[in-house]
Parts: sequence; C-alpha cells; structure tokens
Amino acid sequence: MKTTAPALSLDDVQAARRRIASGLRLTPCPIAPALSEIAGMEIRLKRDDLQRTGSFKERGARNALLCLTAEERARGVVAASAGNHALGLAYHGAQLGVSVTVVMPAGAPAVKINRCRGLGANVVLHGENFEAAQGHARELALAGQATLVHPFDDLRVIAGQGTMALEILEQAPDFDTLVVPVGGGGLLAGIVTVVKALRPDVRIVAVEPAGAASFQAARLHGQPVNAPLTATLADGLSVACVGTTTFALSQHLVDDLVTVTEEELALAVRLLACRVGIVAEGAGAAALAAVLSGRVKACSVVLPIGGRNIDAAVHQNVMGCECASEKIFRAA
Repeated sequence: MKTTAPALSLDDVQAARRRIASGLRLTPCPIAPALSEIAGMEIRLKRDDLQRTGSFKERGARNALLCLTAEERARGVVAASAGNHALGLAYHGAQLGVSVTVVMPAGAPAVKINRCRGLGANVVLHGENFEAAQGHARELALAGQATLVHPFDDLRVIAGQGTMALEILEQAPDFDTLVVPVGGGGLLAGIVTVVKALRPDVRIVAVEPAGAASFQAARLHGQPVNAPLTATLADGLSVACVGTTTFALSQHLVDDLVTVTEEELALAVRLLACRVGIVAEGAGAAALAAVLSGRVKACSVVLPIGGRNIDAAVHQNVMGCECASEKIFRAA
C-alpha cells in the first residue's frame, strides 16, 4: 500500500524556527577529533543534549504549544511519552502557562519521571509500553477536553524537530551524510524535509535498535506495522510502530537504513563518555553506534546527540562493561 505524504514544507519548518527561537538554545555542532580518528571520517556532533531538559524533543514540544489557540491553552495538553517529549512539554508548558499531563509507561526511567514532576507536570504511569500509555493519554485528553500532543505523529511536533536540520546546515556546510536515530520518526521526518529541500546531495541514514526496528518493518510492508520489541538501551527509540505521518513524509527520502545491536549502543555510550566527555542516553548515542558498526560509509558525517537523560545506575553499568569489539578502539 502506498502511503500518501501529508503536507509539511520547508516553509513550515522555517516558521517553526522563528516561533520557538526565543525559548530554545542554539546548540553547537563541533567536530569531534577523537571520534573522527577512531571512525576514519570527520564526525560532527549536533549537541542537542545541551537543551535545558537534555534532549531535542523540546523543539517539537514548544512549537506544538505555541500553535495552540487561547482556548486550547486554557484547557491544557495531554501526551504519552517515554520521557523526553514529556520533559519538553513540562518545561515549556510551565514557561508558557499551559497545564501538562503526561502518561509514561510504568517502566520509564526514574530520572525522567522525577524531573518531569519537578517541572510541574502531572505524571501518570500506565501500561508496559508506549502504545499502552498512548491509549490512556487519548482517553484522558477526551475526558478533560484537553489537546493531545503526540510525541512524533503530529505535524507541529515534526516541524519543530526539523529545526535541528536548519541549524546543522548553517553550522556544518561541508558534510555528506547525516545519521538520524528513528523511533516514532518525528526527528527523521523533520530532518529529511529540510535537508532534501536545501541539500538533496546529503545522504540521510536512519538508524534504529535491532530490538525496535519499526521503520524497517514499515519499509518491508509498505506501511507502518507493529514490530517485535525487545528491551533496549535506547529506550527513547523503543516504539513498536513508526508513525503514519512520519513514515509517509520520510519513506522515499531516506537513503539508507541500518540497525544497531545492544553491544554497539553500549560501545557508543562508553566512547562518548570516555573520549568526548558526553553523558548520552542510548537513543542519543544511536547515530554514533551506526558509524562505529562500519555500516555507514561517509567522508564527513553529522550525528545528533539527541538526549542525555539516562539513569545514573544504567550509565554506570554500561561504563563498567566491556565488549570484545571495544578492544579494536583501545589503541586509537
């Protein structure tokens, strides 16, 4: 079945950038010499882990909130999220005076739950996965006449995430490949909309965990379908079904798709910490994991570091482990 793409244009993303500019940090995109040496290609890191709540999700959250009518703002918003979308909505909701209720899976990282509550959001824990949380969020929104802000399958959110690409193209004018982590696909859809409009020569490589390969499943079936889920360090990418809207926007614009193993994700988290001094969550390290796997061929690549919100105990466990393949990089 062919999926018809909804309307999202470069103009929409540029408008979102203007809308959110006063409330978001312009994050750097520097070259990482140590990682470049290891990988044998120039690597730039787009540091959206430096946003106030620690992830790129603030972009879409703020844009969605600023698109609400006065009446919608008064009624508040409801969202389901594994954590970072919830944090973005909680922070910017407080800044803009919008009440925020977030539904998280019961197993969401404690650091995200506690921070979200600390930012003033009403946090509801429900279900074992994102899909269960999303169903409950939909019920709460309907009951309270609130606006449901989907974490990825919402054009306002997608446009906001796409603002990252506008910054990258200005900060790194000479690169050939952009590796984009994909869970529900909001970041991917926003980025490909911008990059293929302004720099169609740049290759877009999507990356997802082997245990949550929903974009790969959608490509195989020609439409979003439920993919099997197994536990993954990249909990922010653990979505059983890629978004209908995000898949329609991105399916024909993505040049390549790779999956990464848990060992590769853990290696990327360790190298970011040891070689660059960055504490990244698994989803935030996924783009580097794809490069280190050897499945991304490029001369100069940009990798979004999308989030830093990893439980301290999980990060400590990852740092204390060593896989055989890591020995390859020791001498680099």
